[in-house]
Amino acid sequence: MMIITMGTLIELFSYDFFMHAFWASLFAAISCGIVGTYIVSRRIVFVSGGITHASFGGIGIGYFLGWNPLVGAAIFAVLSGLGIQLFTQKAKVREDSSIAIWWSLGMAIGIIFIYLTPGYAPNLMSYLFGSVLTVSVTELWLMGALSLALILFFILFYRLILYVAFDEEFAKTTGLPVNLINYLLISLIAITIVLNIRVVGIILILSLLTLPQATANLFTRDFKRMMPLSVLFAFIGSFVGLLFSFYVDIPSGASIIFTLVLLFGLMKLAFFIRQNIITRD
Repeated sequence: MMIITMGTLIELFSYDFFMHAFWASLFAAISCGIVGTYIVSRRIVFVSGGITHASFGGIGIGYFLGWNPLVGAAIFAVLSGLGIQLFTQKAKVREDSSIAIWWSLGMAIGIIFIYLTPGYAPNLMSYLFGSVLTVSVTELWLMGALSLALILFFILFYRLILYVAFDEEFAKTTGLPVNLINYLLISLIAITIVLNIRVVGIILILSLLTLPQATANLFTRDFKRMMPLSVLFAFIGSFVGLLFSFYVDIPSGASIIFTLVLLFGLMKLAFFIRQNIITRD
């Protein structure tokens, strides 16, 4: 195994594939840090999990029709997110049941259409487990545009989002467009999930939306401060995990999530030592 030195690190940045991976890690940290904070604060982690796995149906349809699989995944993810909302609010289906329906439907459709795709069955490993080193330039532009859009959206509508996230009933009584905001946010969550699938994969993307927030939550419970901290921890975990995967030659998605778990564990241990040992002395 190679030893990481400043010289070898600088040399890595001379390679296009590593620069692409670096920018993908940065944009993933921004988008997942912001959206993940809303998801965790709103306690809709399992809704996001349902959208994530439902997007597999769009990947299968994309392969079958000869589209870019991420296009199919984006359409299916947004429709699944809106479907979960509609089933819960209009059809009065329990939220967990609604999630299970769309989760199962998406996975089933994905498997069926991949099986029906003529020729050799496509390699789905990069979509299931992530491959940040293979992110294309087009995907980087889309991830960058999404990050910018999320920053602007949360700045412009911060108070409205805050009301909807923490006191939806009060927001409704004041005449705020709660349903519209909910549909917009669930669509942004779906798009964020899809565009970051190539970084850590369908199986692990939920961790990128929750682990940095769990670490940030050790330092603050304030929504406004939690977002930039989540972005910071997501980037540290993504970049260190990227380096670790490159030098040890293991899948990047798993390496990034392992690093985020390790980062959370170290921070939690540091807080435990500080509260239970140092303060007693």
